[in-house]
Amino acid sequence: MQALRVLVTGASRGIGRAIALRFAREGAHVALCARSTEALGVVAREVEEAGGRSHVQTMDVTDPDSVKRGVAAILDAFSGGLDVLVNNAGIFDLLPFEETTPAMWERFYRVDLHGVFLVTHCALPGLRRGTRAHIFNIASGAARKGFEGCSIYCAMKAGLMGFSNGLREDLRSDGIRVSTVYPGSTDTTIFDGVPGDWDRGSMNQPEDVAEILWSGLVDSGEAADLTVPPPGQ
Repeated sequence: MQALRVLVTGASRGIGRAIALRFAREGAHVALCARSTEALGVVAREVEEAGGRSHVQTMDVTDPDSVKRGVAAILDAFSGGLDVLVNNAGIFDLLPFEETTPAMWERFYRVDLHGVFLVTHCALPGLRRGTRAHIFNIASGAARKGFEGCSIYCAMKAGLMGFSNGLREDLRSDGIRVSTVYPGSTDTTIFDGVPGDWDRGSMNQPEDVAEILWSGLVDSGEAADLTVPPPGQ
């Protein structure tokens, strides 16, 4: 049986790393994508130690040329096919709306939303050659509920939710499933530079998100929205 061929963006740390390692434990061939080649190399070694195969691909999801070249190289390494695409790359910050700027809006848009479009568009030919292909878009509880200081982030994640819903219908006839994952607050390094008194002990762990995503893949039913429950539930 052929190993799953998986592409994960934002794979150098946090949720992306946890997802890559979850697939690695199932023997998957995982393409690890992020901007830092050095950080990806560390995760690649972890993937191999966990039982999977790794392909390191330096990629900037905000750069169309970088995405085009990167996805082409991955599909070449995967013999043209792709079984799972995980659009995980994203940024987060906390700032009152009156302190935000058009440049910040553009930065969030290019990473959190437009990057998903670019990667998905380039990966689609490979997904059509995949085995029961599945796209997972990592959104957030902020897609469904507003939070103070998160107006731009909420807008991008809500946009990602809408994109996923429409894409699901567009690709249904191709047999490509599209699922949206809605984590709550997750204890990753993304919070290291965000001001505030965060109770990180009460947050989900990246592995919680990875496990929910894996359960969505192995479920034989229709693609669905996947909500990550709070710790202990």
